[in-house]
Amino acid sequence: MLTQTLLSDLELIALLKEGNAAAYTMIYNRYFDELYIHAYQRLKDREEAQDVVHELFAGIWNKRDELLVKSSLAAYLYTAVRNRILDVIAHQQVENRYVNSLQNFMEQGYCVTDHQVRERQMAELIERGISELPPKMREVFELSRKQGMTHKEIAAQLNLSDQTVRKQINNALRILRMKLGMMLFLSL
Repeated sequence: MLTQTLLSDLELIALLKEGNAAAYTMIYNRYFDELYIHAYQRLKDREEAQDVVHELFAGIWNKRDELLVKSSLAAYLYTAVRNRILDVIAHQQVENRYVNSLQNFMEQGYCVTDHQVRERQMAELIERGISELPPKMREVFELSRKQGMTHKEIAAQLNLSDQTVRKQINNALRILRMKLGMMLFLSL
């Protein structure tokens, strides 16, 4: 069995590259606490700091054959932890911007797509209500509302009195209000 204090970092790295799990454990035990404290001081979150250090050591084990330590193991590990901390902070900033954006969107209380869908549904309800009017009433109503004709123009075109046109339009509006009110109530 290897003794932790007797082996240098360079010897542990060499053994680690050979797949020696005991050397990996020694590196972990030697540096975990220091790296954790360093990460915690930057992140101010115990779980996040622990995750950063654990991910670092998991990455070291998974890529042990590719491990390239140029100066010292401590410098390598601190640099790796610092880079992971910067990644976490950048991710948190993106996450915060997204949450703020979503919160602003929700606070506005207005959704263009939802508004357009509701507008289209309302138009369909109105069209359905108009199509269910009696034929002569529907014709008078459509000439008034869709073609923009005056009561006199409609009366002249359909050989009706102004009073009949006015009454047909009023009746159509009353029927539509009742139908649309009932349809809206049922749809909600």
